[in-house]
Amino acid sequence: MVILEVNNLKKVYTTRFGGNQVKALSNVTFSVEKGEYVAIMGESGSGKTTLLNILAALDQPTSGEVLLGGKNMKNIKSSEMSAFRRDHLGFVFQDFNLLDNFSIEDNIFLPLVLAKNDYKTISAKLSPIAKKLGIEEILPKFPYEVSGGEKQRAAVARALITSPLLVLADEPTGALDSRATDHLLELFTKINREGQTVLMVTHSTKAASHAGRVLFIKDGEVFHQIYRGDMTTESMYQKISDTLTLITTGGLQDA
Repeated sequence: MVILEVNNLKKVYTTRFGGNQVKALSNVTFSVEKGEYVAIMGESGSGKTTLLNILAALDQPTSGEVLLGGKNMKNIKSSEMSAFRRDHLGFVFQDFNLLDNFSIEDNIFLPLVLAKNDYKTISAKLSPIAKKLGIEEILPKFPYEVSGGEKQRAAVARALITSPLLVLADEPTGALDSRATDHLLELFTKINREGQTVLMVTHSTKAASHAGRVLFIKDGEVFHQIYRGDMTTESMYQKISDTLTLITTGGLQDA
């Protein structure tokens, strides 16, 4: 079952005075199946951040379409977009995006509070997620009282609590040390194996090597992709590294 469809996506930015146009996305087409774990990689300026913003409904494409759960996002009214985003997408950001004046628990609760769920329902949803992510003991604490790894696990809990169709992760390991990175990537793998669909944008070969498929963006297009198949994480890491080298040196043709 296809969760996400991206068809002929194009994004062109016009400079302030209309003198120049910058093509961020040229013709991006791909789909994501339910239960997939997909990583998107590309050099700075390749268009991957623009793509993520469009998938998150934070930006609009110049042309093309994005369908999430079969619903064309360009047909959603602006007044309904925030609720659609909250109900169907989970977000994990590099800088956590936690509110310092809210406890960890309240930060996680926030999407369901905004959706006007009652406390009993919210609490029941949090308990199994907190246990799975190992954050039960830090729930009463505030973001400034916990480590970066704990903040990111709290952010993952916040992304999961709405049972989203798709979790979008933007450089989720970018602000973490190696130990916290390893822990977070193990959690993403576990969450995905339990059925959650994940799409992650990353510069990290290590992070991408945990995905089931890697899409490479170059010059605003999907240039190449790798499927894990029966590869180990170590073999996937090497395959990604080799592919990035070939893309950078021009030794890999469009595929």
